[in-house]
Amino acid sequence: MLKNFHFIRDKRFTLIIIAVALVVGFSSFIIRGFNIDIDFSGGTELQLNIGHEVADEDTNKINDIIAEHEKLGPKYVSSTKASTADKNVVIIRTGTADLNLEQQAALTAALEEAFPDANFSDIKYSSISPVIGDILRRTAVLSVTIAVILMLAYISIRFELNSGLAAIVCLTHDLFIMLTIYSLFQIPINSNIIAAFLTILGYSINATIVVFDRIRENKKKYGESKSFEDTVDVSVHQTFARSFNTTLTTLFTIGMIYIFGVESIRNFALPLIIGIVAGLFSSVFLSGLMWVQIAKVIKIKEK
Repeated sequence: MLKNFHFIRDKRFTLIIIAVALVVGFSSFIIRGFNIDIDFSGGTELQLNIGHEVADEDTNKINDIIAEHEKLGPKYVSSTKASTADKNVVIIRTGTADLNLEQQAALTAALEEAFPDANFSDIKYSSISPVIGDILRRTAVLSVTIAVILMLAYISIRFELNSGLAAIVCLTHDLFIMLTIYSLFQIPINSNIIAAFLTILGYSINATIVVFDRIRENKKKYGESKSFEDTVDVSVHQTFARSFNTTLTTLFTIGMIYIFGVESIRNFALPLIIGIVAGLFSSVFLSGLMWVQIAKVIKIKEK
């Protein structure tokens, strides 16, 4: 597989794919935006036992009620789903703004009319402050930033600065692809995104280090007999089978979680699947290429 492909000289293929991903990603960010969940935006969460197992028709019906209500409207529609603990309980999250007491009463009355068998004696309203969302946003940014800085330091010490910068480019690529998927599929962005980002950072950097280790070994082995570009190409070919098989095994496990998991688990597993595939692409096609290109730039500057 890819036996005759030269990862450095045939870089046009890689650059075209990256260019397409950038266009799709930024277009989606502008046109579709992001589905910011209540964890970050603040809002009101309502839990209600509707008297039967929650189906898609029920959640769609509730969203229509909220969107068409004279005291609520489309801006209050955030997400509606079945509880993982009790299939008869529906969880309604109204992002963007909290519901005041009058709006809560109006929503309760509308739901009573739509679901006469629901248990309204046990209805639960809870409010999440935007301040908590701000803290979570800062936590997410800080966690990813610290992880990236530590990885840059580690790789720069273990290999060299050029490879560390190349690894950061690969990590940025993987996170960008994940954000694109969140935007395209309008997956709710909540506290799970922190775990998803850190998981992909760890997985991607591990795959990249495997490639960099082989490049370092082959640099010592071939010395001046091979150009750095050819050494990188040989190293990527030698590690490709390992990278591909590891990714395939991981995807099989997470794929099963996505297929058989509940909605909240699938919303977490889908970005991981895309991130892992993006990590395979970046470690195989991008990491060595970036090391070569950055080395050229720094060498020119040093002159």
